[in-house]
Amino acid sequence: MRRSGEGVARRRRVSIWQVLNWRVVSALLVLGFGFVLYLFLSLEAFYVSSVAIGGEKFVTREEIFRYSDVARQHVFWIDPAEVTERLEQVPNIADATVLVGWPPNAVQIIVVEREPALIWEQQIRVWVDVNGIVMMQREDIEGLLRIVVPDAAEPISVGQQIPQTVVEGALALRYRYPNIDVLLYDSMKGLGYHDGRGWTVWFGTGEDMDTKLRVYNALVAEIVSQVQPGEIIMSDPDRPYYTVLWRNS
Repeated sequence: MRRSGEGVARRRRVSIWQVLNWRVVSALLVLGFGFVLYLFLSLEAFYVSSVAIGGEKFVTREEIFRYSDVARQHVFWIDPAEVTERLEQVPNIADATVLVGWPPNAVQIIVVEREPALIWEQQIRVWVDVNGIVMMQREDIEGLLRIVVPDAAEPISVGQQIPQTVVEGALALRYRYPNIDVLLYDSMKGLGYHDGRGWTVWFGTGEDMDTKLRVYNALVAEIVSQVQPGEIIMSDPDRPYYTVLWRNS
């Protein structure tokens, strides 16, 4: 009986030590995790002071960093989707990819910029891409078609959108007549240019440009020996009309 009682007591003592050991281990784990968390939250390396940037062409890295709005943020609190959305609100940026990882390159940003298709002059000079998105002009690019709005009441704003038919019509005109460097734009008459023979032709908002050009050339061939036009209006190729400066005798 005595031996049996001593065995039970010994087993109880072992169980108590096991419990105490697990408590010590748990406490050490909590302290360890707490210390690691403290390091993550306090170490300067985990607060963003710079980012790795790629894909930039016209927009500077400093601008992309500023637009991302991640400066001095902890990497744990950065949401890549939010940063991507902020960057893609910049008119010059068409697409952005944001990756968040570990230092030293904790934040990586890759951008795809919009390509300027033409220059738009409406009190200020801006770039316009093929979709009509108005962007800040970053530099002078030789050979870009210019569209001038002579009598604009207000300057154009970065972020606006020019009707895509206007952009496509302007580029179609440039394709047919590569010597054209400057087009005009009027809110009522649409796209136009000064013909070297002494008049201005207006093509509307740009739809059916090939048809309008064929009708325009046929009309000019018919009337040029009889009158000197002032303006030729081709907004509706089925009903073109023109003003007369004088008649040829």
